[in-house]
Amino acid sequence: MKTLTFIGYGNMALAIAKGLVGKYRLEIVGRNEEKLKKVQQSLQQSLSEDVKYFLLNSFDISDKDIVLAVKPNNLEEVGEKLNGKANVIYSVLAGTPIEKIKTHIESDAVVRAMPNLAASLQASMTTLTGDEAYKNEALEIFSAIGEALWLGSEKELDIATALAGSGPAYLALIAEALSDGAVKQGLKRADAAKITEGLFGGFAKLLKTTHPALLKDGVMSPGGTTAAGYAALEEAGVRNGCIQAIEAAYKRAKELG
Repeated sequence: MKTLTFIGYGNMALAIAKGLVGKYRLEIVGRNEEKLKKVQQSLQQSLSEDVKYFLLNSFDISDKDIVLAVKPNNLEEVGEKLNGKANVIYSVLAGTPIEKIKTHIESDAVVRAMPNLAASLQASMTTLTGDEAYKNEALEIFSAIGEALWLGSEKELDIATALAGSGPAYLALIAEALSDGAVKQGLKRADAAKITEGLFGGFAKLLKTTHPALLKDGVMSPGGTTAAGYAALEEAGVRNGCIQAIEAAYKRAKELG
């Protein structure tokens, strides 16, 4: 079984680790011993497999396959504390170009990846780009936590970061708002939450086979309830707000780089 070494133990790293357990041997490297112990306790409660833990200082990455999951602004500091040269780095650092990663951490190859928090449920939508020699291996690793798509450039990956990487936050806002709207009209909170959950679960399956415009047209009958609600969404600028959200997140991804 292949070993993957995670450098970083934030939410994304843990989500990916939970999705990959049983498929790979895992190592987690961090700079804070107390936080490492908490991560260990957290993972041991949900995982039956053994996971190894190491402190960052002078950690040797020689011949290792690395999943780099630190905060982008900590890249330089983390790189200074590592020794050796990795086989490959799979970086999940938003907006951080391959050349910048190579400047601070030695490796034979770099692949950028942008999963989302659904990785812990093996339902992430992950986009990838980088060294073509590791394309198939990268797709295999990240397909273990959901769907994976290889893109042709770092620019495309930064746009995809704004969509799939940040998207769960946007959908969470919409889900909460729709549920709140039902509660405002008199539906019990628990019932509204359950209905919203079912709505999103079913809609995801519909999207796999049907274009969103056709789904909309199939639901919206002339003069009906959906048409009234849809008009209210357009009047409130929901469509434009979503477009602007992607633009703002993409711009921020470039700034981080």
